[in-house]
Amino acid sequence: MTTDFPRIVRVDEAPPNTRRGGDLRTLLSPATVGATSGFMGLAIVQPGDRIAEHYHPYSEEFVFVVCGELEVDLDGVPLRLAPEQGLMIPLDVRHRFRNVGSTEARMVFHLGPLAPRPEIGHVDTEDTPWPAPPEPAEAVS
Repeated sequence: MTTDFPRIVRVDEAPPNTRRGGDLRTLLSPATVGATSGFMGLAIVQPGDRIAEHYHPYSEEFVFVVCGELEVDLDGVPLRLAPEQGLMIPLDVRHRFRNVGSTEARMVFHLGPLAPRPEIGHVDTEDTPWPAPPEPAEAVS
């Protein structure tokens, strides 16, 4: 945890998390800025990619689409999200995001309050959308 205040965190400083699809960058969190009430970040989703279905038993999730076109399924019901639109996802509502457009989508997310422990704050309900890309083969001489 950082003790510096205020601390500005850039997107390129946040490590990418691609385990569930998309590229999730947690910018402001207990680990990065000492947050105590929630965490905030940016989801970068390429055309045709998705963030696998999950839910949060302790937190509401607030999302705001900055650019691109996303579809979110809330307990199986699809809704379209366009740039400059926000949505609150209540506790325990299953949700997944899909980029249904032809350009990169960027969505700011915030979750709060924090779960008692990080490992119980996020519950996956489906497998990761795609396996990790294979490592490049070494050149054969």
